Amino acid sequence: MPSKPTPSTPMQNRLLAALPNAVQQRLFPYLEPMSLPLGEVLYESGSRLRYVYFPTDAIVSLLYVMKNGASAEISVVGNEGIVGIAVFMGGDSTPSRAIVQSAGNGYRLISSRFKEEFLRDADTRLLMLRYTQALITQMAQTAVCNRHHSVDQQLCRWLLLSLDRLPDNSLTMTQELIANMLGVRREGVTIAAHKLQQLGIIEYHRGHITVLDRVRLEQLSCECYAVVKKETDRLQPSPHGGK
Repeated sequence: MPSKPTPSTPMQNRLLAALPNAVQQRLFPYLEPMSLPLGEVLYESGSRLRYVYFPTDAIVSLLYVMKNGASAEISVVGNEGIVGIAVFMGGDSTPSRAIVQSAGNGYRLISSRFKEEFLRDADTRLLMLRYTQALITQMAQTAVCNRHHSVDQQLCRWLLLSLDRLPDNSLTMTQELIANMLGVRREGVTIAAHKLQQLGIIEYHRGHITVLDRVRLEQLSCECYAVVKKETDRLQPSPHGGK
């Protein structure tokens, strides 16, 4: 059973807030609030998805895990999205793993109930398909970034994407976990983080990262962050629930 979360509301998730009122009335009574602790696995590769998840102030990483145990992040999901798109895309399972990257809260909903609403309501379908397009853009840009850009640039992109999904400018994450997310050696992350700290852009202490200068962080990032943000803003509802 999920542990008791800090109070939050479904409207803190942009997709839930943007659902038509009639759909909210049908679904919200079945939403189950839950705490999402750091490192919790929401689903494993190949498993059937019993629930879909809507983070409110947590971040979930979608990872691909190789046979030798190596992993790399393909996308992140926060209060802008839903974890478990395979449910309404028709696959019911996925080769990726979903793991909580930044602790917080959210809601879960039985997959069959959400799929029923997806098939029933045209506006809900459009909302979810537009979100899926934005997520695919993030996945594609992450692949390009991991192939063509330096660890320094990848770290900047990763920090910015994380900040966009958090209520403040800090997050808790060890360098080892960041390395696993980026699919690089821990030493590379250590060097990159040290550079940012020396420049006064971040403050890092025992797994706690605070961004002090976001403008400079964006300047040092590759174009991948801007591409993902622009497409996400274009396709998704505003934080206030507008379309």
